[in-house]
Amino acid sequence: MNNRIKDAFAKKQKNLLNIYFTAGYPRLHDTVPLIKALSEAGADLIEIGMPFSDPLADGPVIQASSTVALANGMNLRVLFEQLQGIRESVPETPILLMGYLNPVMQFGVDNFCREAAAAGADGIILPDLPLDDYVAEYQDIFRRHNLRPVFLITPQTAPERIRRIDELTDSFLYLVSGPGTTGGANTQAEGVQEAYFQRIEAMNLRNPRLIGFGIGDKASFQNACQYAEGAIIGSALIRALDGVDDAPAAAKRFVSSVLA
Repeated sequence: MNNRIKDAFAKKQKNLLNIYFTAGYPRLHDTVPLIKALSEAGADLIEIGMPFSDPLADGPVIQASSTVALANGMNLRVLFEQLQGIRESVPETPILLMGYLNPVMQFGVDNFCREAAAAGADGIILPDLPLDDYVAEYQDIFRRHNLRPVFLITPQTAPERIRRIDELTDSFLYLVSGPGTTGGANTQAEGVQEAYFQRIEAMNLRNPRLIGFGIGDKASFQNACQYAEGAIIGSALIRALDGVDDAPAAAKRFVSSVLA
C-alpha cells in the first residue's frame, strides 16, 4: 500500500527534516496551525508528540511541553478531533504520531490505529513498545490501518536486533545519536558517534535512516545529514515556541533557520 513516508524518501534522498512538536503546545488549538506552518516552511516529515505524564525518552524541554499541553486539555480524543480534515490543507507531508504505550493501550490499540489513520497519520513512534509485543499483538493491526511503525536504534543496539527492526518496518530507522534523553547536549565523543553511524551504514539496511536526539540547529542538522538521509529536531523547536504570541510564525522562522 502507498504511504506518504515512503513517498517522501523516494522524492528526496538527502537532507530530510523531520520536525517534532507537542500537540496542544503552547496553546491547545496551536496543533493544526503548527502542522500547516511547518509543512509550508519546508519540513519533510512532521512528528506530533502525544503528551504523556511520564515520557521516558524525552528530556526536560519536551517533558515541560507535555505538562503544559495536558494542562491545556490535550488528550488523544482531542488530538484526533483536531486532525480531522488536515489532509485537505497538508495533502502530502507525512505525519507521525509519537508517544508512549500506556495511553495507546488505554485508548485501545485497534481504536487508536483506526482513529490515527482516519485523522491522516502515516506512522507511529512508541519508544517503549517492545519489539516482540509488536510482532505478537499489534503488527496485524498496524498493517490493517496502513500505519508504519518506527523503532529506535541506539549505539548499544545489537546488530541482530537492528536487522530485525529493519525487517519489521517499512518507513525509516530512528537512530538515537547517543546516550541520554532528547534535547540534551550530545555527550558522545565525535569519533565514537561517527563510528556508530558508519557501522549502521555498513550494514546496508533496506530502510532509510534519520538521526535524532541532540540535533537543534543548522550546523548539527547538516552534520547529522552526512551520516543519514536526514535528521529529527524536537526540543529546539519547543524552546523556540516558548512564550511566543504567534506559534506558527515562530515555527516557520525556526525551520527557515535550519534549512537556510
